[in-house]
Amino acid sequence: MMNAAPILRLGTRGSPLALAQAEETRRRLAEAHPDLASRGAVEIVVIKTTGDKIQDRALLEIGGKGLFTKEIEEALADGRIDVAVHSMKDVPTRLPDGFGIAAVLEREDPRDAWISRDGGGLMDLPEGGVVGTASLRRQAQVRHLRPDLRVETLRGNVGTRLAKLERGEVDATLLALAGLKRLGQVEVATALLEPSLMVPAVAQGAIGLETRLEDERVRGWIAVLNDPASASQVAAERALLADLDGSCRTPIAAHAVLEGGDELTLRSMVALPDGTEVHHDLRRGLRSDAETLGRAAAADLRAAAGPAFFERLLGGS
Repeated sequence: MMNAAPILRLGTRGSPLALAQAEETRRRLAEAHPDLASRGAVEIVVIKTTGDKIQDRALLEIGGKGLFTKEIEEALADGRIDVAVHSMKDVPTRLPDGFGIAAVLEREDPRDAWISRDGGGLMDLPEGGVVGTASLRRQAQVRHLRPDLRVETLRGNVGTRLAKLERGEVDATLLALAGLKRLGQVEVATALLEPSLMVPAVAQGAIGLETRLEDERVRGWIAVLNDPASASQVAAERALLADLDGSCRTPIAAHAVLEGGDELTLRSMVALPDGTEVHHDLRRGLRSDAETLGRAAAADLRAAAGPAFFERLLGGS
């Protein structure tokens, strides 16, 4: 007897972390909907993205944001998949027409993990040490906090970066704690960086499920997975990013925390890539005004930094 056709097809990148996120989504769907618990009901479809294919250059050199979502969205548009499973930090703030984020899963810890060969933290690395990271946000904050260190671009999935660290190509690297948790590799972290020291990437640790807006059947399956608290945090952070015209060329960071059920605290930062100029903002507002809070933070950061700052960013300095 042939297996029945899948009820839902989840599109994802093929990295171990992306697959772990897709499996988490499939598990949550099975728990929420008995009809999706049977074997083969939810299929995971692996799609190779431009960001996965090109590993020898920084993201800003090959197109910036969207490199990890474009091909998956193309599969969504032509019906090869029903749901795109994304790391929300990789998703551009403007989605293609006809698409929407139907759910944000409960967010994992958004902090950055520091991993060094000597076992210490960021402030413990000896002068002149080499830090490898592909993230301009991390590069800028490391350079600002430790201008005595050398920062080099280090791309690849978690396993690739850890292997390069083990071979001594760099003395330390940074990875999202959320990713390490989902891969069961938290023990490799030698220190956890608090947001007051290293502000996380916008929407770091959050999984977003993108669907076609017209597909009511699929959106109905997915809606129950949405975590309202996580969605509010992500909304505030992405509103800030959108208003600052954030891209892979712009070191922007934000971290929203829900406190007392109704109040959001938003910490945000914008910096020059070389870390010589950094601006921070900290504010509170109602959860119901998450996007307004993000836009207000963006406006104040833009005013504090001034036009010359953003001209330098656009010039690639």
